Amino acid sequence: MSMRTFVGAHEARDGDEFIELALGTPLELWLGVEDETPEERAARLDAGRDILADDPGLIDRVTRVAALAIEEHAADLFAPAVPRQAARRIRRAVAA
Repeated sequence: MSMRTFVGAHEARDGDEFIELALGTPLELWLGVEDETPEERAARLDAGRDILADDPGLIDRVTRVAALAIEEHAADLFAPAVPRQAARRIRRAVAA
């Protein structure tokens, strides 16, 4: 049995959809899309400014969610690429 995630009455099928439902806006609005034209970018940024003007608390909510996500996943996000024991062995081998 798998768990299902809901934001309000809407089911989020993946992480991106969860964030979109939580923010109330699509991620592409804030992050852009590949190969967007200068006109598309300008329109996207204008829409973002309008949304922030209508909902100034959105910035604080997004910042809080981002900080919580970083805190929750810090070990995975900032874990060393090589385990510490392996790094010590590599340093010893290089020093020898």
